[in-house]
Order: sequence, then C-alpha cells, then structure tokens
Amino acid sequence: MKIINFALTLIALSGLITACGDNQTSQGQNRPNNIQASTPSEAPVDLKPGEVFEAGRKYYVLNVPNSAELTSPEILMAAEENGFFDENGIQINYIGAVPSTQTIPSVLKKIIHTNSGGHVNTTISAIAAGAQILAVAQKTESTERVPHMVAIVKIDSPIKTAKDMVGRKIGSPSATGCSGYFPLAFLRKHGVEDQKNAIEQVIIKETLIEQALRQGDIDVALMHKTPEYFLNNGEFRVLFSDYDIWENRGGGTPFFFHLDFIKERPDVIRGFAAAMAKTANWANDNPQLNREITARRANVDVNKVTERYYAPNAIIKAESVEVWMDLLIEYKEISKAVDLNKVYTNEFNPYFQKS
Repeated sequence: MKIINFALTLIALSGLITACGDNQTSQGQNRPNNIQASTPSEAPVDLKPGEVFEAGRKYYVLNVPNSAELTSPEILMAAEENGFFDENGIQINYIGAVPSTQTIPSVLKKIIHTNSGGHVNTTISAIAAGAQILAVAQKTESTERVPHMVAIVKIDSPIKTAKDMVGRKIGSPSATGCSGYFPLAFLRKHGVEDQKNAIEQVIIKETLIEQALRQGDIDVALMHKTPEYFLNNGEFRVLFSDYDIWENRGGGTPFFFHLDFIKERPDVIRGFAAAMAKTANWANDNPQLNREITARRANVDVNKVTERYYAPNAIIKAESVEVWMDLLIEYKEISKAVDLNKVYTNEFNPYFQKS
C-alpha cells in the first residue's frame, strides 16, 4: 500500500487551522478548563505530579495529554464535570497536545501518566516491542448507529463495493492506529487480495479530509464520524463503517499506564478505572450533554463534536483485543500473539465482577 502525505492546495489551509487553534488556547495554565496546545518538546518535563492537598482533602494529580482539535467528546472532561474523579481522589492536569505517535513514548518517559484513549492495536504493538505498559480501562466501543469510523464517498461516486476501491486514493487521518487497517480489513472481508497494494493511502488531517474529497484529491475518506452525520447533507454517503467489518469488536480504545506506576499506585489506578466506568455509563445515557461539555470547555462548535459510544462499565473485552492482534500478525506488524494478560487487565475496575 503506497502511503503519501497530502500536500497541494490544502497545506496553506492546514497551517491556518493550526495557527487559529494555538491562538485560542490558554498558555501556562494547569487547571482542567484550560485547554493547551503544545508539542512534546514544549511540554514541561518536570511536571511534579503526585499528591496534593486541597480543602483538607488529598488528591493525586494525573498528567494527561489533550487534543488541540477536539472533534470527539473528551471523556476525561465529562468525568471531571460529574465529580467522578473528585470522589476518587484524582485531579487531571492537561499538559497540552501530544501527537499520537508520541503518546506511548511520553508514558514511558513518565511525562504523562496515561493516554487519551488510543486504538488498541498501537498498545499491542508497543507491548510486543517491549513497552512496559498495561491497559486498565476501555474507552469507546462500536455500535451500528455509533461506529468508531466510517468511510465516505461523494454522493455520485461510482464506488459502491470493496472491489470498486481498488486503485483508488483513500484519505486517512493516519497510517497507523485504526485508520491504517480499517480499509484493509474491509477489502479482505470482501475478497480483494493483496490489500496493501490494492489502494493508495493519503495521510490528511481529519479536519481537512472532507474538503479533499469534495475537490477530488481523494476518492474515499476515512473519518471518525457517525453515519447520521452524513445522512441528510446531500453531499456524501457512507460506504461502510467498522461495525460492518467487526460489529462491536473493532472500536476498542483503552487507557493504559506504565507498569511502574500501576505497581506503585494501585489505589490511583482503581480510582481512575472506577471514574471511567461511571463516566462511560453516564455518557451513554447522556450523549448530547457529553458533547456539550467538550464543546464548552474546548470552545468549539458542538455540531463539530461527534457522538461516541463507550464500553459499558469501561470493561475491556478479550475479543476487542484479539481482533486487532490477528490483524497485526496477518500484516506482519508483530511476529506472534502477545499474552492478553500483558495487554490489559480489568482487575482494578470495581464493576468487573458485577458485569
């Protein structure tokens, strides 16, 4: 599969969006409502996380990354707003935006404590390579109405089947993560051989993908949106979603921590897992309020924040890990299966035995 970075006329627009995003963020603030935008090199190395005392109570401060361009609800914000972190003795310190490729290195270097819910295949690959991390709570899960990702085409596109995608340019937010394998799995399921060489993957910022499709620079766009988002716009149609490939197994995005921290502070991990479980259930019951929290705190249009469905009780399911393990082995990203016990645990989740 040929992978290229998108350039041409969208480069200037990309720079403009990045600049505007930076100007709208707060600088030098650590309180939860202040959303910072920074690169890993700008993020402070000595953040002095740990126990703090506030109003006579003891809290543990967790350093986490945040996105400069929030297009999905940030469940950590919902947990704060609902007091679920507070009741578990945890405070969140947003250090700024960390690129997805730097999230695991930042956890290993102990710059941040956990990720913001990256796709499970990156967790598996890192552990297979020796990374000392372990997933402790699940973030998203796919449903038919709210899948993790969709592939869209223009309303009048001749592309209607997997075989119609052969030789086409596929716009993708990244070459790894979910979007790197999403189209390959669809092609494989529908009998297209040599999937990697069957398509050309073009890497584009997700905020620019619709425009690239609109002006014909790509033939198919991969987006973290729901089918409903495109239902009545009259411009695009959904070709397939990850639910069409794996049903609810493919949308797992776990939170992971460094093994050292898990051993040192199991109480904090238990509190984090408990807060995520309560927040996941609340968010599934209140999807609009969940979106509104992120929109308000990140100062973005709520219509640009896509609905998400979360794993009930934040429980990590074996099948949501195994489906990606099989893909990584098939495409030779890892040489053999990783012991599931080294990838994730639900032992810190107070809802696990009740599930």
